[in-house]
Amino acid sequence: MTDAPARRPAASRPTLADVARAAGVSTALVSIVMRDVPGASDATRERVRSIADEMGYVRDERARKLRQSSSRLIGVTFDLQQAFHGDLVEHLYTAAAAHGYDLAISAVAPSRSEDVAVQALLRERCEVAVLLGSALSDDELRATATRVPLLLVARRSEVDDVSSVHSDDVEGVGLAVDHLVSLGHRRLVHVDGGTAPGADDRRRGFVLAAGRHDVEPWVVPGGPTEHDGARAMAGLVDSPAPPTAVVAFNDRCAAGVLDALVRRRIDVPTDVSVIGYDDSRLAVGPHAQMSTISQNAAEMAECAVTGALDLLAGGEPHEVVLTPHLVARSTTGPPPQA
Repeated sequence: MTDAPARRPAASRPTLADVARAAGVSTALVSIVMRDVPGASDATRERVRSIADEMGYVRDERARKLRQSSSRLIGVTFDLQQAFHGDLVEHLYTAAAAHGYDLAISAVAPSRSEDVAVQALLRERCEVAVLLGSALSDDELRATATRVPLLLVARRSEVDDVSSVHSDDVEGVGLAVDHLVSLGHRRLVHVDGGTAPGADDRRRGFVLAAGRHDVEPWVVPGGPTEHDGARAMAGLVDSPAPPTAVVAFNDRCAAGVLDALVRRRIDVPTDVSVIGYDDSRLAVGPHAQMSTISQNAAEMAECAVTGALDLLAGGEPHEVVLTPHLVARSTTGPPPQA
């Protein structure tokens, strides 16, 4: 009777050499089997794989990449709390795979800074880095670009060596204003994004569009989160002449605006219309089909991967500006009758 393969202590990870000893073959032969390349019979492959499975052997992909001249990895940082970033990451996986690349993901969170997230990607030997909605300063971006080709998504780049892919946010917010004015609204307010990336362009787009329609440009401080939207709206509903329509910085901010209105028993859109920005998964939730401005996450992801690989191939850094479009759903309608 054949002796069972030798067991290793639970705390020790089996190696190729361990599998080779248990199977009674060379380490080189086990490597051939695990890499699924020619050089071993079908019977040997089956026996070696069976022993490897029983021992709990797992191929070390990180070590394999270290041995390769190319890691085939695109590093991506994203804000864990931003729904639109999650949508972008999903499409980035698809776009990267179509080019024979994989993603290394590093999250930015309240307890984890963007700089820490970027450093983690550099340790993974990513060939190029894609930063979603980066809040890094120009000096920080410039320094990072000396270590790895760099592309920003959903933010303009002011650094010569850094590429960017973003929507025309001035035009996007203009579409929101055009939509609301076409419905008859004249008391419009923009709950802005504070210091968030893109906030300046969206604020400017609102002011310009309001001017086009001879509407008073009403802008109040907000931010990129639900809390920011709810806080801003709580102050607006008690004003002497509250707005009949709200253009929020993004869908998260708009969700906070909607929550504040629901809590005050103010009907949307009968009493107040609300429009967000991004067309993220929040815009099509179970409790609200939100009107919003779509940035087209799939197109943005494809342009980001194409641009990143172009940088990797030695191309010049450049800016790609995408055209957003209006998605009108159930949170916008005509203003209440006087």
